[in-house]
Amino acid sequence: MNKAYIEFRKQRDFNAILSDTFGFLRNEFKPFIKTLFNIAGPAILIFMISLAAYNYTVGDIVNLASFGNASSGIFITIAVALIYIISAIAAYILTAATTLFYIKSYVDHKGAVDPAEIKTNVHQSFWSFFGLSFLKGVTLFFATMLCVLPVFYAMIPMAIVFSIYVFEPRRSTTEAFSQSFTLAHADFWTAFGSFIVIGIIYYVLGLVFSVPSIIYALVSTGIFAGEIDPANLNTFSADPVLIVLNVLNTFFQFLLNTILMIAGAVIYFHLHEKVNFTGTYDRISDIGKIDE
Repeated sequence: MNKAYIEFRKQRDFNAILSDTFGFLRNEFKPFIKTLFNIAGPAILIFMISLAAYNYTVGDIVNLASFGNASSGIFITIAVALIYIISAIAAYILTAATTLFYIKSYVDHKGAVDPAEIKTNVHQSFWSFFGLSFLKGVTLFFATMLCVLPVFYAMIPMAIVFSIYVFEPRRSTTEAFSQSFTLAHADFWTAFGSFIVIGIIYYVLGLVFSVPSIIYALVSTGIFAGEIDPANLNTFSADPVLIVLNVLNTFFQFLLNTILMIAGAVIYFHLHEKVNFTGTYDRISDIGKIDE
């Protein structure tokens, strides 16, 4: 059975943005996940291992029983933390780039994807994505410092900035960044409402995946029984079971981020078509070719 092709290059209303985001993920889930793990999998694996190691070393250093070796423990913790931060950044960049270049291949080849092409594009654009990630992080940080409204304003430009760089390859990273604010004004409120709803769905799904670790934490600390054992608290963060549950929770939440990236691409195409009508003109040209 052939999968339904989802046309990205068109204008959408609020409901269409939501349905096409999850429709694309549903239709392309298996090949998309396979491509994602093939390209970003090693970085994600290192990220998960370093996260487990970081949680364990932090739990060990705060353990009063080993306080006498705190100096060496701090050194190990800093080293593990650096690996954790670097691998987290690499995993995020590779995941975002793979997701968007997968969609680009899907759009360019009318539903077919070329994994080799995607992999090449992801590796070639790594440092550009790093620069955009830095600009995005700085923008959201200062918007947060300025209170709530600036964050809401910056949310849509930062949601589509990666898409502008991928789908408009002639633009540099700084041009993509500045263009994101211009394009967001084309239909800000539709894009904003759609992204807020998708963000709420993302948040709820994240809570569902975190339930096992929350329940285990409550049971292990004796909160359910109404008795908190201080001895358990000292070693609690280094508990292997809790570490495994937290790593799995982080892993699933990391994968859920792809929903936001796909939504950003769908919103980008909606805004781009609102301004340029590129997809509409192309479809009209295709009709003319078919008639010939």
